Amino acid sequence: MKTSRAFLLLALAGAAAAASAQSTMPSASAGAARYATDAYPGFDVEDENVKPERKEPRWFAFFNGPCRDTAAEQFAYCQELAAARDYAKAARQLDALVREWPTAPEAWQAQLQYADLLLDRLQDAEEAFAAYRYLLDFYSLQCDYGAVADKLYRVAGALRLAGKEIMFVRFANTVDVRRAYEACILRAPGAAWVPEALLTVAELREEEGKPAEAVKVYEHLRNVHPSSPEALTAIAREAALRMRILREHAYNRARCIDTINFMKLALRTCRPGDAAEIQAFLAEAEGLIEEEAYRGAVFYDSRTRTARSAVAAYERYLADHPQGAHADEVRSRLEVLQGSANER
Repeated sequence: MKTSRAFLLLALAGAAAAASAQSTMPSASAGAARYATDAYPGFDVEDENVKPERKEPRWFAFFNGPCRDTAAEQFAYCQELAAARDYAKAARQLDALVREWPTAPEAWQAQLQYADLLLDRLQDAEEAFAAYRYLLDFYSLQCDYGAVADKLYRVAGALRLAGKEIMFVRFANTVDVRRAYEACILRAPGAAWVPEALLTVAELREEEGKPAEAVKVYEHLRNVHPSSPEALTAIAREAALRMRILREHAYNRARCIDTINFMKLALRTCRPGDAAEIQAFLAEAEGLIEEEAYRGAVFYDSRTRTARSAVAAYERYLADHPQGAHADEVRSRLEVLQGSANER
């Protein structure tokens, strides 16, 4: 147990050092930081994303343990199994190598081949995702980090399409898939696909019925990647989502004002094709504020019977909403109230 703990500390230290180093990988993710534990708004980060655990030898080693005496011999044996197309046993023996000799030179290669076999030969995208993630967590300095991060992201996409199989029936797997995308972003926050991945995380948050969390992700995407095409999509989606939240909840002045401010911001930066809808959202939200002002003025006019308070409230309404839906009615009522005051 002490040895395993030491291995874990060593791996995490190496990952942290790698995250601060400038990436030189030749793949599409060539500028990506290696491993990151930064908090992302709207994420639901699992412990395995922040504190990954190193594998340990399995119980019943007679059935699941390595079949050779050294890592080099075991690795060669695994190649023989793969060449003979015994992919299931090759995968088990590659995994056994990593568990038994985690610091051997062959370990990272065994982990990579293990992940590739799971994905390409055994068609197990879920286990393949976990295997590639493990490779990034514990062998970040040995592997082609950018290429593996790209593959991890592609497998996350496959998980989303496939769903989760339980007793030969496939179900939507929204939460697990979202966490898979979060794991990709956390491990390669500078990758070219991160804006697209953030957009997917926000969309999955909406599918979960968590609109407030989705808004946080859209907002983060807009702030961190403002020049990306995905940021423009995020603006339109966030506008619709904020309006949905406003409609579905009881009237709240602070929420309404926040929504209005967002719509004004969105109109300055959105795509031309989205402007009409966002303008309609803005008008609807401003209408709620106007209605509040009108009802307040009517309250002073009909409940307290204080003409001075009613006049002041109506005048505030007209100052803030000169073209409002109730503007003509308010002007007429003001004339009556002011005429009565003059007669006195």
